[in-house]
Amino acid sequence: MKQTLALFLLAIAAATVVPAHAQLLPQASQPAQAAAGDQPLDRIVAVVDDGVILQSELDDAVRAVQQQYANSPTQLPPLNVLRRQVLDRLILMRLQVNKAADQGIRVSDAEVDQAVAGVAQQNRMTVDQLRAAVQQSGASFAAFRRQLSEQLLVQRLHDSVVRDSVQITDSEINNLLSSPSYKAGEVHLAHIQVGIPAGASPADIQAAQAKAAAAIKAIQGGMDFNAAAIRYSDAQDALDGGDLGWRRMDEVPPAFTDTIASMKPGDITPALRGPTGFTILKLVGQRQPQRQMVTEYHARQILISPSELITPEQAQQKAQELYDRIVNKHEDFAKLAKENSKDDTTANAGGDMGWFAQQAWGATIAQQLAALKPEQVSRPFQTEAGWHILQLLGTRQVDRTDEIARNQARQAIGNRKAEQAYDDFLRQLKASAYIKVMVPELRNPDQPGHGNA
Repeated sequence: MKQTLALFLLAIAAATVVPAHAQLLPQASQPAQAAAGDQPLDRIVAVVDDGVILQSELDDAVRAVQQQYANSPTQLPPLNVLRRQVLDRLILMRLQVNKAADQGIRVSDAEVDQAVAGVAQQNRMTVDQLRAAVQQSGASFAAFRRQLSEQLLVQRLHDSVVRDSVQITDSEINNLLSSPSYKAGEVHLAHIQVGIPAGASPADIQAAQAKAAAAIKAIQGGMDFNAAAIRYSDAQDALDGGDLGWRRMDEVPPAFTDTIASMKPGDITPALRGPTGFTILKLVGQRQPQRQMVTEYHARQILISPSELITPEQAQQKAQELYDRIVNKHEDFAKLAKENSKDDTTANAGGDMGWFAQQAWGATIAQQLAALKPEQVSRPFQTEAGWHILQLLGTRQVDRTDEIARNQARQAIGNRKAEQAYDDFLRQLKASAYIKVMVPELRNPDQPGHGNA
């Protein structure tokens, strides 16, 4: 089973419907037994606003993580720490789903069907094979669909939160492009984040600092950084080893850029204090920006589209006749395009498509272009628009560095603002929610058992 599927299975429990007979059982390690059939009763492990998270949900999610790391179980933290991490994830997911519902965000069955098909395709399965794989893992396919629905809800919640708060100006782009941090290239980072709750007390800050110090000590003692992230980090990507991937230096928070600029690959920072807690960074690698050369194509086409007057078979036959007239009878391509092509954007220009990037006209035309030599004419081929005849007129290499850099700068500024806006939103969401972890050993060391966590 592919990792994509395993990651979706990780949080299926978060969407499980709470049964009416769920009971709060006081003993964490010894659940009571039902009178009939000696079956264990479920219990509530956390209360989240008006809802609950059950022991069975947590157990299912923990098993999914263990399955994901079946080949490297030593990377996982002790079971009690793993359970707390997974519970934190389930709580945060529940809060976001509830907020999305409050804001009237909805996901249709057709959209869930499309998401299911996407997961199946990513795992090189049919939908029926995906259903069998989910059921073989011990989960229900209905729960799997609910999880995908939740993922879509949360993504739309994210989009709605950042949409109005992220504005990007040309001056911001210009300032970024001229900044030393942008010209410094890219860095591959991993991180460990030890969070501090909103309105933290001195004791909360001291506990977080101690946890960060313990992580550094473990790394200095030989623990792999990714394993330490899994064990100690409070970030949402903790169970993925804290890998942040490649980022341009301008995408790094300004508070960290000076520190990273002085590091070499493999170096690890001390615990850096930020507004939301302590961060430990590892510089995995770095690379310099390169010129962005793009191959552009000059081509022309004839498009024959089916219509009320011409059937798909007749369109194919006409395209073949035009191909024969061009290739075998050496008739003028441009003249035939003006007379016959149904592409309104190119017909009057003799089918001339101008200069364009390979994918600009779609994947099928791009594939045909790759197989042609200059002046060569393709055999008729079909797309959703109809039957095409394509002639490659030439290719050229174009330096698109500045254009690409400007687009990347816009995206980087947007991503940074969106990330900060949503982090602030999540902190406020947790601070205003009622969260009560019922099982003492599932509480974080700096987390009280009651109140607004």
